[in-house]
Amino acid sequence: MKTPEMPPLALDCLPSDQAPAPARLSPQASPMDKNTDPELMPSPSNGDDPPRISPDPTAGSAVFQELEEGDPAFLSSPLETGFGTPSELSPRIEEQELSVNMSLPEETNRPELGSREAMEGVSEEPAPEDEGYTTWNYSFSQLPQFLSGSWSEFSTQPENFLKGCKWAPDGSCILTNSADNILRIYNLPPELYNEGEQLEYAEMAPVLRMVEGDTIYDYCWYSLMSSTQPDTSYVASSSRDNPIHIWDAFTGELRASFRAYNHLDELTAAHSLCFSPDGSQLFCGFNRTVRVFSTARPGRDCEVRATFAKKQGQSGIISCITFSPAQPLYACGSYGRSLGLYAWDDGSPLALLGGHQGGITHLCFHPDGNQFFSGARKDAELLCWDLRQPGHPLWSLSREVTTNQRIYFDLDPTGQFLVSGSTSGAVSVWDTSRAGHEGKPAPVLSFLPQKDCTNGPAP
Repeated sequence: MKTPEMPPLALDCLPSDQAPAPARLSPQASPMDKNTDPELMPSPSNGDDPPRISPDPTAGSAVFQELEEGDPAFLSSPLETGFGTPSELSPRIEEQELSVNMSLPEETNRPELGSREAMEGVSEEPAPEDEGYTTWNYSFSQLPQFLSGSWSEFSTQPENFLKGCKWAPDGSCILTNSADNILRIYNLPPELYNEGEQLEYAEMAPVLRMVEGDTIYDYCWYSLMSSTQPDTSYVASSSRDNPIHIWDAFTGELRASFRAYNHLDELTAAHSLCFSPDGSQLFCGFNRTVRVFSTARPGRDCEVRATFAKKQGQSGIISCITFSPAQPLYACGSYGRSLGLYAWDDGSPLALLGGHQGGITHLCFHPDGNQFFSGARKDAELLCWDLRQPGHPLWSLSREVTTNQRIYFDLDPTGQFLVSGSTSGAVSVWDTSRAGHEGKPAPVLSFLPQKDCTNGPAP
C-alpha cells in the first residue's frame, strides 16, 4: 500500500540554551518557553492524497443524510521529520503467538489478582492471518495471567499515582500519564518477543520521559503512528497554562506547539485532544468551543468552532473528542453532561444527546461506526448509543465511579468486548454482541488486578 508523503514537522523555535534535550532514561527535562512561537511548517509536498472515509451505507438515520453528499476536505498527512533514530527504542511484535501460561509473581508490592464471585479468566491467542489482518480468539475460562508492570518509577515521590495509559496505534508501546506531570513511554518486555514459556518477566522501565510544566489535561498518540516509521511517531499533550505540545516519541524532544488564545489574547489550555483519522488536523476542546489546528502549520492559527451560541447547543468544557471510524463526523463530550455529534468538515451540529448524571469523561466508537459508548464522572453507568436511533441510549452497563477521576474504557479491535476499570479497582469485560435480544449484557469477566483505582484499562 502506498503511504502518502508527509511534510516535515518543524522544531519548536526555542533558544539553544532552552531547547529540550532528548529524554530517555533520565528524569531531567528542559524548561519550555511559553511565549515563544514555533516556526511555521512548510506547506505539504505533492503526493498521493490520503484515503477518505466514506459514509456507511447501512446507517439509515436522518442525522447522516446530509453527510452522505460528500466527505470533508482532507489535507495531506503531516508530521514527518528527516532524522534517523535507533529502531530498538520501539520494537514491534512480528506475528508471534504470545504465551500467557505462566505463574503469577508472589511479590507483595505488585498487583494481585483477587478472587471474586463469578470470576473467569481471559486469554488471547492470535489466529492465522487472513489477507494481512490478525484476528483474535478470546477465552474467559481462566483468570488473566500477570506478565509485568512498573512500580519503582512511581515510588520516588509520594502520592505519584497514574492517571491512565494508552497503547500506541501500532501496539508497540504504551504511553502513561501520572500525577508528577510526566508522560512516559514503555516498550513491551523483551521476553515477549522470545518463543517459549517465560516464568518471570523483568519490571518495565520507561524508555522516554516527557515533562510537562503543570497538570496534564489530556494526551494522545498521532493517529497514523507506526514505530516502523519514526517520522510518524508523535505524542500530543495539553497542560494547565501551557500550549499544546507535540513530542517526538523516539527522542523525547519537543517538536512543535499549538497555541490558543481567549478574547483577552491570553493563552488558554486545551482540556481535550484528538487527531483526525487522516492526521491532518488536531481537534482541541475548550469551554463551549472546539479549535481545529492544521498539523502542517504549528502556531496560533486555527479554526474556531463554537458548540454553544445564542443560548443553544452544547455548553460546558469539551472534555473529550473522538472520531467515527466509518462516518465523516466526530463526537464531543462535555462536563455539562451532554454529548454532541458534529460534521467533520465544518463542525455543523448534528445531534445533542443527554442521559448522564455527571460530566462526560470518555467516549469510544464501535469499529462499525453505528454505535458509540460514553462514560462520566461520579456516574455508575456506561451508556451505549446507536447513531441510527440517537434519541435515547440502547442500554447501559454498571461500573463503580465515585470520584471525579477520568475512568477510561475501551473496545477490543473487533468491537465485541468492552473493558472498563472502576474506582474500586475491579476490571470488567462485557460481550457487546449479547445485548441484542437480552437487554444489556452481563459481564463475562470481572477480576481485581490491584487494590486501588483502575483508571486506564486498554485492550
